Amino acid sequence: MKKRVFIAIDIPKEARREIIKIQDSLPEFNGKKTESENLHLTLKFLGEVDSNDVEKVKEKLRKIKVKGFEVEINKLGVFDNTYNDAIIIWLHLTNCEKLQQDIDNSLSDLFAPEKRFMSHLTIARVKSVKDKNMFLNEIEKIKFDKIRFKVKNFKLKQSILTRNGSVYEDLEVYDLTSK
Repeated sequence: MKKRVFIAIDIPKEARREIIKIQDSLPEFNGKKTESENLHLTLKFLGEVDSNDVEKVKEKLRKIKVKGFEVEINKLGVFDNTYNDAIIIWLHLTNCEKLQQDIDNSLSDLFAPEKRFMSHLTIARVKSVKDKNMFLNEIEKIKFDKIRFKVKNFKLKQSILTRNGSVYEDLEVYDLTSK
């Protein structure tokens, strides 16, 4: 049996409250904001993985020894598809590259390394807007105070696709060291 899995950092409740304020300040669009409980930073998407390989992934991730660290959400941006109106609105997180590289290195015999890791948190998926240029200009005007939080763990998660969107289930939690 296969599972759709990825490795992620969940966003703590206090930071999610601030992110919701940013989502609420977005101009009107046709699409979907990421639900508060689904806000996370994907460190590595593994895709459809056989159950036996999921166990191998768990074993390898248990060996990662990284000290807990602080991240900062400091920038709002967009991935703009020029061929249609689809836009992904994201927030940038600092300081996650080392953990991501350690994950890539630990899984290198099972999965290819990320070609280009960009530490971002998707906060909305835009299907269409009335005036794309005006929408993008309004996004650029949004200002917010930097959001900081400590990362104490990362998780192996399963993504279960439903009619109402993805539901995420923790398969295993990996605590970071305090030293």
